Amino acid sequence: MDELGIGLIGTGFMGRAHALAFHNASAVFELPLKLRLVALADADTHRAESCARAWGFEQAYGDWQQLIDDPRVGLVAITTPNHLHFPMAMAALAAGKAVYCEKPLAVDLDQATRMRDAARQAGVITRVGYNYQHNPTIDLARELIRSGELGEIVGFQGEFSEDFMADPASPWSWRCEAQHAGGALADLGSHLLAMARHLIGDITAVCADTRTVHPQRPASAGSRETRPIAVDDQVHALLRFANGARGTFSSSWLKHGYKNHLSFEISGTRGTLAFDQERLNELRLCRVGQSGFQRLLAGPDQPRYAAFSPAAGHQLGYNELKTLEVQALIEALAGQGQTGTDFEEAWQVERLATAIRQAAREQRWVDVSEF
Repeated sequence: MDELGIGLIGTGFMGRAHALAFHNASAVFELPLKLRLVALADADTHRAESCARAWGFEQAYGDWQQLIDDPRVGLVAITTPNHLHFPMAMAALAAGKAVYCEKPLAVDLDQATRMRDAARQAGVITRVGYNYQHNPTIDLARELIRSGELGEIVGFQGEFSEDFMADPASPWSWRCEAQHAGGALADLGSHLLAMARHLIGDITAVCADTRTVHPQRPASAGSRETRPIAVDDQVHALLRFANGARGTFSSSWLKHGYKNHLSFEISGTRGTLAFDQERLNELRLCRVGQSGFQRLLAGPDQPRYAAFSPAAGHQLGYNELKTLEVQALIEALAGQGQTGTDFEEAWQVERLATAIRQAAREQRWVDVSEF
């Protein structure tokens, strides 16, 4: 196979991000496969046709099943609301096609388990859109941790907060429905849980608390009718890692002033490492004996950065991380690498989120192995 036919489902923000990433990956990297943008699907046929023309796809469909059935499509990219991930991915896997699905993998652990099992049976490449892990700066953080630069890892403090739901007058959306989404934990926190596992490893036990701060929201913008909210606005948890480290975790979509505050501090016996996605091109590092932190700035000494810029300080952004995610996906499809979160690892994240919800409901420590 020297050409890969791509089918994209969804035309929202994430659909556009995927389309850009497919174009950019072909332009920036010498990919092992030629990408052919075959089909785009959306429930709104007119929008599907408009976006297909604008984004360079050959065919538009108003029915996502038609896209999966298209024999030219070898990779199905899913960028729809969370509750649609399951039926779309399962149909694609049944058709023997590779799947690139946005996070979180599913709306509950049962769905995630069935998706993981179907992927195993199909024997195809799967990836889930935890794109923040593809940051060259995160590569450096992982290298520092694994090389022993920080000594024995003893602590993790992580937070992912934004403020897009901070206004109680913000209207109800699919994100507010438990059967369609999963609250701040699923929408934001899943990224942080995936990052913690990526950098430090397995989390074995959790204790947690969740809260719905605004139990009702307007049914639509400006409406006097309200709808009940059944998902968490904020979540806090204590974490125990398999390597003995202890950690804290928090996520909120109500925190004024934060736009993409995926942040962590990782402490070891020989130093501390800090990162904030709002400053995604730098790390802060303090080694034993230093009086404070030094700034490590991303630059061309990191190959995945160098692909975009020959000079430090010129910065990568969100869409570059998505492009790097697509590069890793295409290399995996060509048998040239295994970088990225597959359905197996995404299932581990869903299992961990399930344990956090259980711990919050029962107000106790929960072993992740219970699930």
